[in-house]
Amino acid sequence: MADTKNDFSKGSIVENIMKLAVPMTFAQLINVLYNIVDRIYIGRIAEDATLALTGLGLCLPIISMVIAFANLFGMGGAPLCSIERGRGNNEEAEKIMGNSFLLLVISGIILTALGLIFKKPMLYLFGASDQTYPFADQYISIYLLGNIFVMIGLGMNSFINSQGFGTIGMITVLVGAAANIVLDPIFIFALDMGVRGAALATIISQFLSALWIVLFLRGKKTILRLKFSAFRLKKHRVQAITALGMSGFTMSITNSLVQIMYNSSLQRYGGDLYVGIMTVINSVREVISMPVNGVTNGCQPVIGFNYGAGEYKRVKQAIKFTSAVAIIYTTVMWGLVHIFPEFFIRIFNQDGELLKAGIPSMRIYYFGFFLMSLQFAGQSVFVALGKARRAVFFSIFRKVVIVIPLILILPVIMGNGASGVLMAEPVSNLIGGGACFITMLVTVWPELSQKTISGKER
Repeated sequence: MADTKNDFSKGSIVENIMKLAVPMTFAQLINVLYNIVDRIYIGRIAEDATLALTGLGLCLPIISMVIAFANLFGMGGAPLCSIERGRGNNEEAEKIMGNSFLLLVISGIILTALGLIFKKPMLYLFGASDQTYPFADQYISIYLLGNIFVMIGLGMNSFINSQGFGTIGMITVLVGAAANIVLDPIFIFALDMGVRGAALATIISQFLSALWIVLFLRGKKTILRLKFSAFRLKKHRVQAITALGMSGFTMSITNSLVQIMYNSSLQRYGGDLYVGIMTVINSVREVISMPVNGVTNGCQPVIGFNYGAGEYKRVKQAIKFTSAVAIIYTTVMWGLVHIFPEFFIRIFNQDGELLKAGIPSMRIYYFGFFLMSLQFAGQSVFVALGKARRAVFFSIFRKVVIVIPLILILPVIMGNGASGVLMAEPVSNLIGGGACFITMLVTVWPELSQKTISGKER
C-alpha cells in the first residue's frame, strides 16, 4: 500500500492539484523574483542602465544551460519518486533521490569550470557587443562561482514538492528570494557594486535556499530522507533519471538555443536596443508564465501518483482540469499584454527609445500566447506519466525544428528585420503547441480509457 500521508489517490483531484499548485505558484512567483529582481534594479542604475540590463540579458542562455542540468536530474528523479511512492516502494524512491542529488553536485562543478573557461567566446556568440560585454562578464563570472547552489536549489526542491510538501517547497524559494530582494539594493547601490552586486546577492540567496532544502530532506518531517547510503550511483537509476529528465533538460537547453538565436539575430537587425528589448520580453514572459507553470508542475505529482496506483480515471480528470486552467489563463494574459504593453515594459526599463520600439515588439511576440498553454499541458502530462521520449520530441520540435529556422527565414522573406525575428514565436506556438496537445490526446487518452476498462473487468 502507498504511504497514506499525502495520498493523491484519495479525495478531490482538483483539491489535490490545487493543494500543490497554489504554493507552487507562489514559489514560481518568488522564483521569478530571483530571476527578474536583478533586472528591475539594474534597469534603474544611474548610468548605462540599458546597456547593463542588456548585459544581463546576454547571460540568460548560460543561466538556461544551468537550469537545463538542474531539470535533467531534478525533474527526472522527482516523477520517478512519485511513481515509486504510489507503489508503496519508499526505499527505491529514496535511492532515486540520493542518486539525483549526487548527479546535481557533480554536474554543477563541471558546469562552473567550463563556464568560466569559455565565457568570453560564448557571450560574443550570444549577441554581445564591446559595449555590453563588460556588464555580462561581471555578472556571469560571479554567478558561475555559486552555480552548485543553484543546481541544488532548483533540482532538489522538486523532491520536496513530489512528496506533497508544496508549502515547504514554497518556503524554500521564499528564503532565497527574500534574501535577494534585501541584498540587491545593498550591493548594487549602497556598496556601488552595480552588476557584480546583483550577481553576488543572487548566489548568496541560492546558497540559503540550498541549505534549507538539505536540512529539510535530512530532517524528520519529510517522507523520503536524503541519505548518504543512497548516494551510490547505479546505472539503471541514472539511466531512468536521465531519460525522464531529458524533457526538462531539452526544454531548458532549447530555450538557451532560442535565446542565442534571438539575441544574435536581433543584434544583426536592430543592435543593442533590440537585444535589450528581448531581455525585457523574456522577463515579462517569466512573470506571466508563472501561474500556468505552477498548475502544470502541481499536477505532475498527482498524475504520477495516481498512475502508479492504477487510478486511471483520476488521471484523466487531472488532465482535463490542468488543460482547461492553462488555456483560460494564457488567453487572459494575452489580452492584458496586448492592451497594456507599456505597463509591462516599464517594470524593467524607463528608456524612451526602448519603450517606443518595445511596444510593437511585445504585441508581435505575444500574439496568440494562449497556444503556448497547449505545449505546457501536453509536456506536463508526458513527463508525469514517465513518457520521456514524447516530451523530449515535442520540446525539440517546437524550438529547434520550428522556431530557430523561422528566426533566420522570416526577416529575409518578409523583409521586416527585427519584426520578422519576433514573429517566429507565435507561429511556433501554433504549430508546435497544437501538435503536442493533439498527440497527447490521441495517444494518452485511449491508453487511460483502456486501462480503466481493464481495471473494472478485473
